Amino acid sequence: MSIMTLLPFIVLIGAMFLMTRSAKKKQQAAQQMRNEMQPGTGVRTIGGMYATVKEIHEETVLLEVAPGVHAIYAKNAIGAVLADEEYNRILDGADPITGEDNPVVPDDVSSLTVADEATEKGEKAGKIDLGKAEAGDDAEPAADKAKDAEADKADKADKADESVAKDDAAKDDKKAGDADAK
Repeated sequence: MSIMTLLPFIVLIGAMFLMTRSAKKKQQAAQQMRNEMQPGTGVRTIGGMYATVKEIHEETVLLEVAPGVHAIYAKNAIGAVLADEEYNRILDGADPITGEDNPVVPDDVSSLTVADEATEKGEKAGKIDLGKAEAGDDAEPAADKAKDAEADKADKADKADESVAKDDAAKDDKKAGDADAK
């Protein structure tokens, strides 16, 4: 056999060796991480639950998932052992970015507006516009506009009723003509 026919098999065996080797390294690193756990450290389970280690046994770990609530997990269920700072940040909900150089994002829009604008508008600054505009001399009151709109609707309805009535009359005449023909 020539080397060219054996080359694909050699490459395949080499790729399998490299893949199993990297998987073994990952497993050994995870096992070492789990063995280095100490009572009182924060952990994240593979399910995403954060807890504090209370006791460590041969194959299991006692975790405190909430104050006074304990659960027993297999050591293999521990996904990550967290540093104290990170664990406290996650539990307290604190912002991981601390420092004065970072921009401050306000919680509401009111802090973005200039205070002078509110004083210029006077009393209008505190009021909410609900769509009622002040009427000028040539503007119609809203009540008149509403009455005109209702009148237009009534006219359209009357015209529709008249056309329906004409259609009904035509049908009745046709039926009467058919009855006379028989």
